[in-house]
Amino acid sequence: MQRRLPPLNSLKAFEAAARLGSFTRAAEELHVTHGAISRHIQLLEEWLGTPMFRRMNRRIILTEAGRSYLSEVGAAFDRIALATARQVEHGRVRLLKVSASATLTLRWLIPRLSSFQLGNPTIEVRLTTSNEPVSTLDRAFDVAIRRGANEVADYASALFLSEYRIPVCSPKLLSRIPLRRPEDLGKHTLLHSASRPTVWSEWLNAAGIPELRPERSLVFEHNYQTLQAALDGLGMAIGSSALIEDDIASGRLTMPFPGPKLPGEGYYYYVQEERTNDRNITAFCDWLRQIGATGEGAT
Repeated sequence: MQRRLPPLNSLKAFEAAARLGSFTRAAEELHVTHGAISRHIQLLEEWLGTPMFRRMNRRIILTEAGRSYLSEVGAAFDRIALATARQVEHGRVRLLKVSASATLTLRWLIPRLSSFQLGNPTIEVRLTTSNEPVSTLDRAFDVAIRRGANEVADYASALFLSEYRIPVCSPKLLSRIPLRRPEDLGKHTLLHSASRPTVWSEWLNAAGIPELRPERSLVFEHNYQTLQAALDGLGMAIGSSALIEDDIASGRLTMPFPGPKLPGEGYYYYVQEERTNDRNITAFCDWLRQIGATGEGAT
């Protein structure tokens, strides 16, 4: 079946103008005139049968159709750019093995990993999940990521992601059972992780209500299961700010109280000291620090 595609130059003009928010800046990036960008956009709009932009004096604003189209076209150009870079570098791809906990891998690392791959197309990241202490791991990994600072012989480490812990839940849960003060938690189900059995008692103690008894409690083996239960409206969980930031930003989870905020241990990367100058490892660790410091959201 033959693909029905609009002119490639029109797609490039649209993607650049939509991403940059300006026909002028798009023209500068693509090394063409402002008029050429305008003509390509007009051709695309005629081809699609719908406007992509609203023109407002010297500003352009994407229409709803334009926003939807950009999400697909932009992703397609990213994939083409990545495939092209990998083809150019064919035969020089380096495997980088990373060991991290399942919760961090699923809720923080994987959603952000495409930004590293786009910037480093010759490095293929292989993820494995484990909570085993770095000191007892075999050396078949390049970078290990663990919560908390630990002195490990022959390894260098650094903090890249800070955190605090606070109760979170689905907004739909609050619509059924409102929470106006911490004492109202007695009407709710508290969700626990077997790997962090004391975190709720720590928070209740910090909130000044150590004797509070919930309506019921549910215990899950892994922290990511506990957070998923909170997303599904099963109850209240204690969430790490580092692992819930995307859900808070999107409105899938909410923090019913401003505090107290329990200090967390943060996440550290560990690298064998003899390999700290490996440029691929350095690139990945630099990326971890950059993303962790900026709080960049998922792609």
